[in-house]
Formats: sequence, structure tokens, C-alpha cells
Amino acid sequence: MTDDAPAPRRRGRPSRKAAAEGPDTRTRILRAARTEFAERGYDKTSIRGIGKAAGVDAALVHHYFGTKDEVFAAAVELTFEPALVLPAVVGGPPEALGERLARFFLSVWEDPGTRTPLLAILRSAVTHEAAANVLRDFVLRRLLERIAAELDVPDPTLRAELAASQMLGIAMLRYVVRAEPLASAEPEEIVAMVAPTLQRYLGEA
Repeated sequence: MTDDAPAPRRRGRPSRKAAAEGPDTRTRILRAARTEFAERGYDKTSIRGIGKAAGVDAALVHHYFGTKDEVFAAAVELTFEPALVLPAVVGGPPEALGERLARFFLSVWEDPGTRTPLLAILRSAVTHEAAANVLRDFVLRRLLERIAAELDVPDPTLRAELAASQMLGIAMLRYVVRAEPLASAEPEEIVAMVAPTLQRYLGEA
């Protein structure tokens, strides 16, 4: 190698040009990743594609997140924003937890801005084990188990999984399969029917 040849770069670290990012680069990468996963699915999304969509070098994506699985997990978290969700769901009378959780869940799915990436996440989880692991880890450990942990109930993990099965089943039939009459039912009608079941899972000792 000659004296004026560029020094080799360590894998996963951005070049000087790529490192000259603005303060919102991480968020921009996450938003691009969420769009890429939504449009292409888990299998067809690549770190290079995410970087291109975000306007940064692929090495910068690796620098912030490491692997595609880690980018996917962070994109899921960006969609749900658990730091904002948990106080709103857990706060309030314990006897109305099921209703608050059902209403929050449907409000996220009814919003077109979050429904598209959530559909991609749900479809990817059905066909790709890594995506399923991310969804299980996030929905159960970071969201539902933390909700159940606030309550004085036995078997919180099992209860969290039962609550998750109820809500993810609704999401699959309403938004993916579009089974009628569930697909056309008013959200408040669904909340009224589902809330007591969620309450029994998460709120009864």
C-alpha cells in the first residue's frame, strides 16, 4: 500500500464523511427503516437500502444499530414509543386497565401513520423467525409484562401472553385478513367486547 493510499476502515464504523451527521440522523435512519420494512418486508429489506433511504452510508446504520435485527427492533419501538404508552395505560383505576389497553391498541392500528409499519411487522413475524423474536421480545417483555408487573396478580408472563394473543389475533383478522364483520366494526364496539377479557387476564388475581 502506498503512502497516499487511504487507510483501511474498520467494518461497521462510518467514514469521516458519513460521520458528519446532524443531530437527527438516528431518528432519520429509524424512520427510513420503518418505511423500508413496511414496503419491502423483513426479508427484502437491507442495511444498504435503509442507509440509501435515509441518505447516509450503510456503515453509519451499522454504527448506530449493528445488525438488521437490531434496526428492526428499534423501528418497532419507534412505532410504539413505550415510554409514552406505559404511563397512559397503567395510570388510572386498575379495574379499567383492560379498557385502556384495548383502546390504546386499536388507536395505534386505526392510525394510518402507524398501521402500515405494524402490518409489515406482523406479516414479517409470521414468515421470519428473527422478526417473530423481535415482536415477542418487544410486545411481551417491554410492554405487556411491564403492565402486568404493576398489578398484584399471579403468573404475569402467562397473562401477558394471553392478552397479546387476544390483541394480535384481532389485528390479524381485522387488518390483514379483513374478516367481516370484524373488519368493519366500530373501534369502540370492539373495545367494549374485548376489554372485559383483557381485564380478566391482567387485572384479576
